[in-house]
Amino acid sequence: MTNSTAACHDRTPPIGLFALKYNDEFLVADAMGDIAGDGDGLFLNDTRLLSRFSLDIGGTTPSLLSSGVSQDNVFFHANVTNRPLPQLGGSVTPEGVIHIERARFLWEGRMYESLTLTHYGARRVPAPVSFRFAADFADIFEVRGHVRSSRGRLLAPSVDENAVTLAYEGLDGLLRKSIVAFSQKPDALSGDAASFTLALGERSQLSLYLEVGTEREANPARARFRSAAACARMAMRRKRTRGAVTKCSRGPFQTWLEKSRADLALLTTDMRTGPYPFAGIPWFSTPFGRDGIVTALQLLWLDPSLARGVLQFLAASQSHTTSAFDDAAPGKILHETRAGEMAALGEVPFRHYYGGVDTTPLFVVLAGAYARRTGDMALIDRLWSSLEAAMRWVVGAGDSNGDGFVDYARATRTGLVNQGWKDSADSIFHADGSMAEPPIALVEVQGYAYAALRAMAWLTDHRDEHAQAHEWRWRAKQLRAAVEKRFWLPDLKFYAIALDGSGKPCKVRASNAGHLLYTKLPSAQRATWVVEQLLSSAFNNGWGLRTLAQGQTRFNPMSYHNGSVWPHDTALCAAGMAEYGYRVAAGQLLSELFGAATYFGTRLPELYCGFRRKTGEPPVGYPVACLPQAWSSGATFMLLQACLGLSIDGSNGLLRIDRPELPAEVDRLVLNKLEVDGACVDIAFERTGSRVTATPLGPVPSSVEILVRA
Repeated sequence: MTNSTAACHDRTPPIGLFALKYNDEFLVADAMGDIAGDGDGLFLNDTRLLSRFSLDIGGTTPSLLSSGVSQDNVFFHANVTNRPLPQLGGSVTPEGVIHIERARFLWEGRMYESLTLTHYGARRVPAPVSFRFAADFADIFEVRGHVRSSRGRLLAPSVDENAVTLAYEGLDGLLRKSIVAFSQKPDALSGDAASFTLALGERSQLSLYLEVGTEREANPARARFRSAAACARMAMRRKRTRGAVTKCSRGPFQTWLEKSRADLALLTTDMRTGPYPFAGIPWFSTPFGRDGIVTALQLLWLDPSLARGVLQFLAASQSHTTSAFDDAAPGKILHETRAGEMAALGEVPFRHYYGGVDTTPLFVVLAGAYARRTGDMALIDRLWSSLEAAMRWVVGAGDSNGDGFVDYARATRTGLVNQGWKDSADSIFHADGSMAEPPIALVEVQGYAYAALRAMAWLTDHRDEHAQAHEWRWRAKQLRAAVEKRFWLPDLKFYAIALDGSGKPCKVRASNAGHLLYTKLPSAQRATWVVEQLLSSAFNNGWGLRTLAQGQTRFNPMSYHNGSVWPHDTALCAAGMAEYGYRVAAGQLLSELFGAATYFGTRLPELYCGFRRKTGEPPVGYPVACLPQAWSSGATFMLLQACLGLSIDGSNGLLRIDRPELPAEVDRLVLNKLEVDGACVDIAFERTGSRVTATPLGPVPSSVEILVRA
């Protein structure tokens, strides 16, 4: 994740936030449904369109009964009731006789909300309802704590009969608007509030509708609400049902599988180039190259369409120029893109930012994995010039000092200090705690480069370019030997996290070495030593793998990258272990992450603290972690694939299952609609004593061969 994160952690959103998203718009509010204006709000294209939005009844905040987001992530519902309401003449409406249901969703750049009041009393009562609202049009980086030297101009609100237009003229010359409209004329309407005096008869019900968007449309109404809601639900259903389906007996584990898939659907935006998983809410609701690629790899076995969309978007946004401010060079793959005012003005370098050292080789890795999974060489042919350009950077400018390793050093002071996935400023250091000086060569990035070279060899062979394929294989062999020689630490039986600019190894034990396992670079013996240490208490805290081993100089379980647990990191390490046959270990780590998810609303946040697991106590949360987060949701399925030992060769219609395992919580799991070479198969995995068997359900298409190694 970009360290535009770590630099702006002084703004903490309130605990208990609920998020909705549709395409480029997302909303974060509290359990009541209110927006207080700290880290929450309604955002579109990295601009906050609502910085305050609150409901009160009779001048007070109602009492909360319950709230939550629907299982499909489309609706937010809050159930509240009235506090005592004074009436004229001194009588008082008792507390708890008016039930208010607040329902909300996003669709096509608009927030839709209904307020349904049901009166359970025996006499007619007034229900004074008020909304207070404001729009500061803050850029997402301002919300995260960035202080600007100057801002644009907030315009005076324009008040209509039943709508208010809030507007801001940005320094980039754009006029941004937020229009709050109601289904009926308020009794009082101003630039920051709307009040209604509603009358509720004996055991009666009435509804009020409102919308917030950038353009004025027809008046809010029940029919508009219901029509848009049906469209939103249908669109989400289409996203959730892409690809194969995982099913086990109904219970917490199945709920976790469904929630993980629903979160991925929520975060996925259907772009012109295909589906793309935005990184996370609230700070990263935008395309990130690294996050998108890793998420696509996690889901590739179940849903190749996500990888296809990611590859096409990243190829279309690949750099063709050199820019120090953007950390761009020909062939580099996008790290982050932003659509807000500050990015447009160059106040932050993230409009189109390429300061990720790993994204470019990972792009090629994903292309190779996608081609193997699907046999879709037609897409590879269309992307070929992008893949070649990416590899020219990997073997050329990506190695700035000519030592044979891909490295990084930020081009300007505005760029990211560290440009691997651990991109906080203090994450790459020597054993004594001193910071590594650039250019820095990260160990996992060399693994990604090795995997990219092998992928290009495979792809060029399939394009009948055998001489070039031989060249890529030779380069991969040379890189592997160099990594084993320069990064291996015999005294620690582990890999250095990095080499600094002078070629000195950073003798720090970090989870980065687990990513090296994922690329299958280490020898079998060295892999065994790494696995043993990753599974030890120094790394494994019982909720997953720490990013840094306990006892290292900068270890801090409350830090962003130096001892916390990141689910996607644990998943990559577990997938790497499985590559060397450690499927039981992968199952153990899957169970640990599931245990953590049960404490976070059956979903995995971006990260959580690395404190040791204690009996009867939950994991310690990280206060500003994104939730949901794409590659945390995808970690569920990467870990599951690692346990099952399942791989698909789409070119040859071959489904391989190698020594499958199941996590302790599951005795039977079924995969439905698993696509292999254009045909669909169903597979059941079942625990029988100490063994797990894999059995096709129904006839296997003649074009598909299933090989099972028990």
